[in-house]
Amino acid sequence: MLNRLEMLRLFCAAADSNSFKEAAARLGTSPQAITRAVKELEEAVGELLFHRNTRGIQITEFGTHLAEHAREMVTGVDSLFHHSDRQSDKDLGGLVRITAPSIIGRHHLLQSLLPLINRHPGLRLELGVSNLVADVVDKKIDIGVRIGQLRDSGFIARSVAKISFYIVGTPELVAARGKPKTPHDLTKLPTTALMDGNTGRIWPWYFADNHLLTPTASTFVTDDPEVECNAVLAGVGYGQLSSHQAEPYIRSGQLLTVLDEYQPEPWDLYVYRPQRGPVPARIRLVFDRIVEILSDPETFTRTS
Repeated sequence: MLNRLEMLRLFCAAADSNSFKEAAARLGTSPQAITRAVKELEEAVGELLFHRNTRGIQITEFGTHLAEHAREMVTGVDSLFHHSDRQSDKDLGGLVRITAPSIIGRHHLLQSLLPLINRHPGLRLELGVSNLVADVVDKKIDIGVRIGQLRDSGFIARSVAKISFYIVGTPELVAARGKPKTPHDLTKLPTTALMDGNTGRIWPWYFADNHLLTPTASTFVTDDPEVECNAVLAGVGYGQLSSHQAEPYIRSGQLLTVLDEYQPEPWDLYVYRPQRGPVPARIRLVFDRIVEILSDPETFTRTS
């Protein structure tokens, strides 16, 4: 059974329309929902509210009087919530907790989010930069940024960019040790590797057709993608870097790509938030700003 306020709201829409179908279209619901609401209201008040025929509906005299009172009640209740919405839009004070991969947090979010604090003095941001998969409930996270699949279907998520992965090395390394012709050739060459901070295991390298290769005897291992990038730039070995890390150095000639024909499909970059209750204005503000930042190729290196 519908609550009484919603029942009156649907009835008022029907009273202002030529048919239940027209009323449903105005409210973005189904004609069946309008019919059900009117029927329940008629049973509740013990009066016929509409004459129905194949040409449409005709409101009864009782229905006309009821609609006048119902409109006042619905408008009054709506005004309370509209007032609350206006207040929340003005009052953006409070804490917003964000988690993001280290490189994205440091190089793309930090400077871009700081102006929000200057414009809204009551706003407070807590930015956690980590490559660990955070528990959004335990950590009370409001907004997250993640590369790759989101396993929790309870998130509200926006895919904002595509992240590619390249096998890269310095020109000096390529000249000295040669280009690998297949992924297996990398096992005979100096490489870097990235450790999964959640499990302590080495992240596998991804190639086309879902082929994986886990470096087993890397020259250099770290759990920080930025440190790995610096090691590759220093000529320590070949590494697999994400596009937002590698592309500036590829364009400048500091890094060369190899095994291009084995490049995997790009991964999605998501901005997400937990799916729970109403969203405060401050969280909507920061969420929309992060989406804007990471969707803009001028401020965030990405592939199309």
